[in-house]
Amino acid sequence: MNIAENKELNLKLYTETLENGMKIIVIPIKNTDKKFVAWTTRYGSIDNIFVDPKTKKEIEVPDGVAHYLEHKMFEQENGKDSLYVLMGLGLDANAYTTDSHTSYHFSGTSNFYEGLDELMDYFQHPYFTDENVEKERGIIGQEIRIGEDEPFNKLYYNCMKCMYKTSPVRIDVAGTKDTIAKITKETLYTCYNTFYNPSNTFMCVVGDFEPEVVISEIQKRLLPRENQNEIKRIYPKKDIGINEKKKEDKAEVNMPLFMIGLKDDTESIPEIKKVVFSEMIFDIIFGGSSDFYKKLYEDGLLMSPLDGTFEYTKVSSHYLVYGESKKPEEVYKLFIEEMKNHVITEEEFEREKKRLYGIKVLSSDDVTDIGRTEVVDEVLGYSILDSIDVIKNVKKEDIEQYRQELFKEENSVLSIVRQK
Repeated sequence: MNIAENKELNLKLYTETLENGMKIIVIPIKNTDKKFVAWTTRYGSIDNIFVDPKTKKEIEVPDGVAHYLEHKMFEQENGKDSLYVLMGLGLDANAYTTDSHTSYHFSGTSNFYEGLDELMDYFQHPYFTDENVEKERGIIGQEIRIGEDEPFNKLYYNCMKCMYKTSPVRIDVAGTKDTIAKITKETLYTCYNTFYNPSNTFMCVVGDFEPEVVISEIQKRLLPRENQNEIKRIYPKKDIGINEKKKEDKAEVNMPLFMIGLKDDTESIPEIKKVVFSEMIFDIIFGGSSDFYKKLYEDGLLMSPLDGTFEYTKVSSHYLVYGESKKPEEVYKLFIEEMKNHVITEEEFEREKKRLYGIKVLSSDDVTDIGRTEVVDEVLGYSILDSIDVIKNVKKEDIEQYRQELFKEENSVLSIVRQK
């Protein structure tokens, strides 16, 4: 068992990789009743072309399979829905699918091992029939239709289409009406047997646990499955540069929405640093306490602070800035000018560093926050402790260098959703 520790935050991270290839991460938090667990497969919406580990044949599946599979995993052969079973135990349970992973999780203050029984039962016993797959098609089809009219959905995916020519992140995680029409029970079993193999999954547990005990309990509930090793995924050639500068759409909104995409083509900086550096840069220059926001608020161009986030997968890397404005093109123009001209002072840098580190300190006591953060970090190839170390050791010249590489006007795009 490997142990990593941050003594300042009194946070330890225990990891164990089993013979079947599954990784277990335990983060003990003393003196708390709340517990969190997530079983995650490194399988998301971008994994549509891959090589079958057993037959060695290349397989291509329709868009939306990962999300479809997530929907079907809760239904059991005896007719029960495992999500409702978990809720009946008083647990806050759910699942989600992203571009890069699918995660099944629950949290609560009691009935943890009863919940673990249910989680590990449904995760290891898929039940797909022609009838239940067809029934789900209508449900997911309705979800897709709703999503197509959802303003932020339009805003986001138009931004992806502006930045990328061929990357699968252009496609909604749920797929389209046409692609889900091609999904069969055989499709689901093929993807389940490939991507839900223990070697492609990890489990994260947070709470007042003895690591050896909870790992032993997890092992007791595991079915014997062979370690199939790494799955070969096939992705389109990486896009260089942007696809188009601007896209506009219409939806039921009170004020125009806008999203600025900054495509990141750099490869010299690890993703863990990009996440931290971009957040610091954004908050210093464009955050709610910045001169930029105060000026645009006074001028009536912004009614509330902008939001920003860094996103990364094996086929994409970008920073997104989004908000509402009566004049989104004017905000974009001023954004570009500010990112070129703002000089980050030592005072601004130190204040932001303390703010970000303080957030990590405060969240280090929240079981669910820690668990969810660790899941995402693990998918990206690092841990929650690594990001804390990056914040602690970052220097002003580090973020200035990355700012020059990320904030380039030629790699920026604009997506707008106006009132119908």
